[in-house]
Amino acid sequence: MTTRTAIRRALGIGGIVAATVVASTVFARPPFTEEELEAQMDSLYQAIQTGYDLWHGSEPSMTSNGLACANCHPDTAASNPQTFPKYMTMYGEVVPWQEMVNWCIENPQLGERLDPTSAEMTAIKAYAMYLHRGLPIEPGLASEQTAGVPVAFGTGFKREPTGLGVDTREYEPERR
Repeated sequence: MTTRTAIRRALGIGGIVAATVVASTVFARPPFTEEELEAQMDSLYQAIQTGYDLWHGSEPSMTSNGLACANCHPDTAASNPQTFPKYMTMYGEVVPWQEMVNWCIENPQLGERLDPTSAEMTAIKAYAMYLHRGLPIEPGLASEQTAGVPVAFGTGFKREPTGLGVDTREYEPERR
C-alpha cells in the first residue's frame, strides 16, 4: 500500500467519523422534553410537600408523644443534611443523615424508625435538602442557615424573618 492510499483511507475514515459527530449533534434530541421536565419537577415538588407534611407531624407512627421534627427543627434547622455522612458521638461512628433522622424519631419522638429507602424517608430528605440547597454552612445558630417556614399549627416560637435567617434573640414561646 502506498503512502498516498493510506492517507486517502485515513482521511476517508476521519471524514466519516467527523460527519457522524456533526450529524449526531445537529439531530440530537435534548435529554428531556419540556413536558417531561415539568412532570419531573411536579414529582419532586410532591415529594417535598410530603416531606414537609411528615416533618410537621402528619404521620402519627413517627411519634408516640406528639413531637414532630419541626418542634426541634422548625425549618430543618440544625439538621444540615448537606453535611452528612459525618461522625456522630451517640453512635461512635460515621452515619448517613437518614440514620440521624431515625435516631430523632426513636428517641425524642418515641416513634418507630423509618426504612432508610422508603418513600417517606426520601420525602423527608427531599424537603430538608430543598431548604438547604446551595446554602453555605456558617458558624452561629443553625436556625440562621435557612429562612423560616411558616407553620400554622403546633407549638413553637414566633418567627419573623430578618435578612437571610431568623433573629432568635427576640422570640417568646407562643401561648395557647
